[in-house]
Amino acid sequence: MRKMSLGILAGLLLLGCTSKEKKRHDQGAVTKENSVPLVLTLKEAEKIIALPLHCMEQEYPNKLGQVLGGDEDLKTPKQLRPVFYGCFDWHSAVHGYWSVIELMKRFPELNEKYHIRERLNTLITAKNVQVELTFFDDANNKTFERTYGWAWLFQLHGALATWEDEDAQRWATLLEPLANVLVERYEAYLPKLNYPIRTGTHDNTAYGLSLSLEYARLMKNTTFEQLVIGTANRLYAQDKNCNLAFEPSGHDFLSPCLEEARLMSKIQDETTFRTWLTTFLPTVFSTDFQWKVGKVSDRTDGHLVHLDGLNFSRATCLADLAKKLPELTHLRPIGKHHFEASFGNITDDDYMGSHWLGTFALYALLHQ
Repeated sequence: MRKMSLGILAGLLLLGCTSKEKKRHDQGAVTKENSVPLVLTLKEAEKIIALPLHCMEQEYPNKLGQVLGGDEDLKTPKQLRPVFYGCFDWHSAVHGYWSVIELMKRFPELNEKYHIRERLNTLITAKNVQVELTFFDDANNKTFERTYGWAWLFQLHGALATWEDEDAQRWATLLEPLANVLVERYEAYLPKLNYPIRTGTHDNTAYGLSLSLEYARLMKNTTFEQLVIGTANRLYAQDKNCNLAFEPSGHDFLSPCLEEARLMSKIQDETTFRTWLTTFLPTVFSTDFQWKVGKVSDRTDGHLVHLDGLNFSRATCLADLAKKLPELTHLRPIGKHHFEASFGNITDDDYMGSHWLGTFALYALLHQ
């Protein structure tokens, strides 16, 4: 009887430990499995690039999102936007191109396998770009894709402009007028923005500023860079006590708290940022900090599937915070766990997720 009792006790203890470890893993705690750094290899590259290549010339389904000024504006996506008409909506098409370019730069063998250059040469032409510019000049659509789509166009143009490749330089030159128009509109918009937009979706001010700051620095546009930095300080420097318990909302693909923190980490020195973050997000300094991954209940729902993107963007932010402050290294495995929770879902997924999630996975991998 005593032997049986000891056996039962041992089993209960083992079960308790297993349950506790599972809970810690679900919440992103440090484990042996998630302590290994994330690395972009050819295997991941082939998985990711298949997604934008599949949809960059898929016209439908499509969410146009423009304001109609009259019957003459009722055109097909390809007629309106002959470069960026695929991948469901304009911004997804743009960052799908960015994904393709970034992966081609790092893995030249991908072009040989998928004949990517030929496809891009038929899409990024002077005639097609002029149609895109004409759309943005329409009086009813001056704010179209502000600021999320604008920021991703910057990322695409920057990736092309800094690639020492004949085709890339030609594509960059063709897209430069559109990038310049959007920089001008950003410069006109930011001084009028009295309050930041703190959503977990496209309108998030901090996210757009963060991507745009990268572009300004890459292109050595100090005027634009200083405007972004000044705006970030004006909007966020006095913020305190961001409550992570309120995140995520039901269809977030960004963390409002983390995106703001990541942006501030880019414009403040280490000492200043440490002081600011201690006031803004004090909980992340605890080595016991844990955060549950976002869970998607229906990947055919275009809004609910956003939570896979949230896991990728959180992984990006957590890695960057850990790089900025050495005492935040415990955030890395939490970010890795978030990434891995969604990376298995992006291949052969429903189109509502597959048309855009590859970009967020790639961006996360490039910022580890």
